[in-house]
Amino acid sequence: MRPARRRHAILLTSSLAITLAAVVIPLYWLIIASTHSSREIFDSPPPLLPGGHLAENLDTLQRTASFGRVVLNSTLIAAIYTLCAGAVCTLAGYGFAKYRFRGREALFGLLMLGLVIPVQVTLIPLFKLMAQLEWLNTYQAVVMPNLALPFGIFLMRQSMAALPDELLDSARMDGCGELRLFWKVVLPPMRPALAALAIFLFLYQWNDFIWPLIVLRDSQSFTIPVALAALQGLNNTDYGAILTGTAVAAVPMAVVFLVLQRHFVSGLLAGAVKE
Repeated sequence: MRPARRRHAILLTSSLAITLAAVVIPLYWLIIASTHSSREIFDSPPPLLPGGHLAENLDTLQRTASFGRVVLNSTLIAAIYTLCAGAVCTLAGYGFAKYRFRGREALFGLLMLGLVIPVQVTLIPLFKLMAQLEWLNTYQAVVMPNLALPFGIFLMRQSMAALPDELLDSARMDGCGELRLFWKVVLPPMRPALAALAIFLFLYQWNDFIWPLIVLRDSQSFTIPVALAALQGLNNTDYGAILTGTAVAAVPMAVVFLVLQRHFVSGLLAGAVKE
């Protein structure tokens, strides 16, 4: 068995090394390219060491796209969305997991249809609704339509289904109200699932492009994906500035994941196995 185990270990290590290279090499080149000018990026062979144009690229971003304001817009929108959508998904997941009411399964199945309906189908109705509410070019137009995210509700419902009903019944018998029960008894064990939900919601909103592109009109209200797309001209595109903006945009995502990573896997697996 030793030769077979050795071959298995070599195969596994080689697969992991290839996967790691496929992830790290593009990130490394993104960081390197963000320090070069557009002309240098397209040199043959491409640059593999840092250049001296990072400050110039950042200055170009600030002059052409008000990038500091754009980063602030994206941060505020993503933070507000994560808090609001997290509250909605958590409450909805708790309701579906622990309350019995007529039509619960049918309503949950209908909600899960949102996972398979293409986003493009809802763009025109949502845009007309935002226009009627006079919300175009506002933060609420970006945040409000996707608060009840089907995947987020599904994740929290599966996690909360693993909570023993006896624990909730015992708290109710001790005189605990429903809101206090939710806050004091239900939420503390859900921290891993909440961390996983927060990561997913933040990254979902931070990277969203199509919907902000439709509802945001003023360049001062743009998010990072929309602002970077606006830098692409018909005849001239400053790829150095665009890649610098992309590298800057990756920093908050990395920070959020690193802060919450120890809860991420356990949160995704919560409720996957029932005893």
